[in-house]
Amino acid sequence: MTSGMRNLFAMTLLFSGLMAGCGNHEQQNEQPGESSKKPESATIPRNIEIRRAEAYSDLFLDSNKLESFLSYQKLNDTLSRHFRDFYNHRNFQFAWFAGDGLTEQAMAFSTLYNYSRDSSVHRKWLDGQLDSLQKMDTLAPSASDPSIIRTELQMTWRFINYLDNRYSDEKERMTALLHFIPARKRDPLEMAKAIIAEEKDKTMNPWYDALKGELQRYFDLAGDTSLEPVKKGSRSTLVKQIKRHLAQTGELEDTRDTSAVFDAKLAKAIQRFQDAHGLKPDGKIQASLIRELNISAIVRLRQILMNLQRMIWMPPAEKGSKDKLILVNIPEFELHVLQDQDKVFDMNIVVGKEGHGTVLFSGMLDRISFNPYWNIPKSIVVKEILPELEKNKHYLEEHDMEVTGEEDGIPEIRQIPGEKNELGKMKFLFPNSFNIYLHDSPHKDLFSLTERAYSHGCIRIAEPKKLALYLLQPMPDWNEQRIDSLLTFNKEQTVRLKEPVPVLICYFTCWKSDRPALEFRRDIYGHDERLGKKLFLH
Repeated sequence: MTSGMRNLFAMTLLFSGLMAGCGNHEQQNEQPGESSKKPESATIPRNIEIRRAEAYSDLFLDSNKLESFLSYQKLNDTLSRHFRDFYNHRNFQFAWFAGDGLTEQAMAFSTLYNYSRDSSVHRKWLDGQLDSLQKMDTLAPSASDPSIIRTELQMTWRFINYLDNRYSDEKERMTALLHFIPARKRDPLEMAKAIIAEEKDKTMNPWYDALKGELQRYFDLAGDTSLEPVKKGSRSTLVKQIKRHLAQTGELEDTRDTSAVFDAKLAKAIQRFQDAHGLKPDGKIQASLIRELNISAIVRLRQILMNLQRMIWMPPAEKGSKDKLILVNIPEFELHVLQDQDKVFDMNIVVGKEGHGTVLFSGMLDRISFNPYWNIPKSIVVKEILPELEKNKHYLEEHDMEVTGEEDGIPEIRQIPGEKNELGKMKFLFPNSFNIYLHDSPHKDLFSLTERAYSHGCIRIAEPKKLALYLLQPMPDWNEQRIDSLLTFNKEQTVRLKEPVPVLICYFTCWKSDRPALEFRRDIYGHDERLGKKLFLH
């Protein structure tokens, strides 16, 4: 184990809030689960100090169900002890489920597990079950549902085996097992203070390190009682308020400027702020600017903490590896191509609109399809195309669509290659059970919008040929001239890459880029709202 990984686990221990902490013991009849007695083969007692009201998850596991699982699976003493320690530490909270569905940790671990290509506990049932659960429009797990219990315990088994295979030091492995997944709500200021106090050495997780470096600034701002909202008033008063705010958050370089003059420096600072908050960077004082300025420092602090929690699940990165990575950040509406941790280029994207939220996962991009057909999903056929056909019998012909078959009384429809094709001229495939991929689009105007959530779940990219040329670099026969020639014909052709490239689809609403100040984005799918209710006491 490298020193970087040791530090990563140390920071995780602090971040998770020293879950076994202090508190008043509850009465025995108020305890969730069946028993708080320490099993003979456990090394730590059940943490009865975690009350239901302050628990991370609102679902609790019957301890007898765990014992039945261990017995049925005939697990050895060491593995059984890890199970008992894991759930004793959590006071038998579910780790991978809450009452509103799969936790973010479940999705994050699934992504990390798939990205690592670890095959230590490859169980087709579990993979299929996780896929099915993530595809459900609504999911309200029950702590007594046998299928949910089985999924929970199989996930924990996979997590234990993953840590055993990845980390050799027993103490560090146990730290990860007990503290990677939060067990208790905390005060955000207390949580931030603990993270700030941890070791200063950098980890192998550059995303976490960069964001953590900005935590002190917002911790101080959250405790600054003199920081007031920007209020409407005279222009001179408004300019002074904005200057003060931008000096504190880092966009205005001249922190001594308290004048009422709207000069070029302030316009530039406003542009920086707008750019870092996903607004149109016009340098003007508008309602959208005032709205973002008036989001309180404690709310921003919570946002930082939530994204730090997401970033601890990012795969470790080591400088000099020459690895390539495509990182898609949904709230940013941006795709980043990285190599050896360095940015190669960025690209605007359009993501799933509300109600068609793009799934979070990882995959290996291994094929490019030129002039693709679009096999239209059944849900779109039912909800959109069939109603249009009732109004216009020529709808399919007008949109270059054709019927290829029928399933359960529903026609199977595809759109042929051409200028009208919703996939444009290229699609980039990374096999996954959600049938999500990157693709071109004939609607180029969408890429110039500030907020770009319009698709049905797949991810439209602004410069497909640029990405194709980058991916095809190890295949010299595939140059720009050959691609251009191929695109003049409406005939589908798929090329398998010589060197597949990993794709990570992430959900960061706050991060540190190469800009002076932090980047913040709107919580377009409500993930921050759900996570915040689990992480924080208030």
